[in-house]
Amino acid sequence: MLFGDTLAEIDADTGYRGPTACKAAQITYRQLDYWARTGLVEPSVRGAKGSGSQRLYSFRDILVLKVVKRLLDSGVSLQQIRQAIAHLKERGVEDLAQITLMSDGASVYECTSADEVIDLVQGGQGVFGIAVGRVWREVEGTLAQLPSERAEDAAAAERDELAARRAAKRASNA
Repeated sequence: MLFGDTLAEIDADTGYRGPTACKAAQITYRQLDYWARTGLVEPSVRGAKGSGSQRLYSFRDILVLKVVKRLLDSGVSLQQIRQAIAHLKERGVEDLAQITLMSDGASVYECTSADEVIDLVQGGQGVFGIAVGRVWREVEGTLAQLPSERAEDAAAAERDELAARRAAKRASNA
């Protein structure tokens, strides 16, 4: 079903570390890091703050990562994907689940009704579609099996393992 899916509410206070986001979106850590540094998909729960800090990605961030991956796998250029993602960022989570992205390999189109899909297909050019609601369910299923962190735990996470080791080493050398 392309349109009209009802999806569960997401917890905005839950975040996922980079390796977990990579597993859920099926991308490499190098891609994740590059996309964060270039602003394509930035972590919305917590960004990186210097050496050793951990980014935390929201469910929505991971959903967008997976959509980007699918578009790349289908031959859409990163420039076209950046334009499509900028448009999606304006829409918000509730609307995301109700759209289908279509592409002819050169451009990305947003379709919010079956009529728009038919118009694109009748144009005579081959297109493929990504039902974001279906990707939502895939990400939801994958993340249910992976570790997450609560946003209120962010202060404790600031002192990650590397920082704790450095502090312990400084204390032992003093």
